[in-house]
Amino acid sequence: MPLALRRLLADPAALLGATILAALLACALFGEHMVPFPDDAFDAKPWQRLEPPSAEFWFGTDGLGRDVFSRTIMGARVALLIALSVVAGAMLIGVPLGLLAGYRGGWLAEAVMRVTDVFQAVPQLVLALAFAAVMRPSIGSAMLALTLTYWPFFCRIVYGETRRVKSGVFIDALQAQGAGTPRILFLHVLPNVAPAIIVRATIGMGVTILVAATLGFLGMGAAPPTPEWGLMVAESRKDLPEGWWQSLFPGLAILLAVLGFNLVGDAIRDVADPRLRRSR
Repeated sequence: MPLALRRLLADPAALLGATILAALLACALFGEHMVPFPDDAFDAKPWQRLEPPSAEFWFGTDGLGRDVFSRTIMGARVALLIALSVVAGAMLIGVPLGLLAGYRGGWLAEAVMRVTDVFQAVPQLVLALAFAAVMRPSIGSAMLALTLTYWPFFCRIVYGETRRVKSGVFIDALQAQGAGTPRILFLHVLPNVAPAIIVRATIGMGVTILVAATLGFLGMGAAPPTPEWGLMVAESRKDLPEGWWQSLFPGLAILLAVLGFNLVGDAIRDVADPRLRRSR
């Protein structure tokens, strides 16, 4: 068994995070087969509205009579879809820019870094709200807004790591052999900066789920009747405090998803860079 895997398995926090993420993935893939009332996740049934948690409705029902348990479980698919799409899109923009800027330096690095400074000068949530406000509220709009605000994080970390790797002797040897820039960047530099990218991507998944839920809560993300956790919390406000269960369970789902990604991200960081390992 590889040393890195043994370290991950020996870390209780990493195991807890991996268990949470495995449950999240199972809900995303098989959610409609895991819930007792899959149709109740979308269809309104006013005659059973605001039923408290019971043996029949484990998480109760919402103001339209929809089963909160079914909507919470099936909301995992929406959350994971948004997180994966946003992080993948941000990587496609930020990683190549960071590689080029870090390797080339000069005016290109200055231009790219100044653009990232502009984006990072404004909190991500505020910038995402600004982008989402000019688009029609939808999951696609939320994903685009989040992608446009998250790529600078990848760009900056890849830029710093590329600058570090570029100073290595093996890069000088490759240049002396006449290796082209694309070959050096994607076959030699990228594998050396990949651990930092993986850590940022893992933690970024949790951040994206949280910010996407905030957009949904503010009405700038998923539209009804989509079972999206932030939207579910927003829809529960009119029935509080009597219908407390409507916001409690999707709120806990957001908490657990973010916690899972953060725990796994921290564990990967510890393995990738022993200098940052947490004291135990």
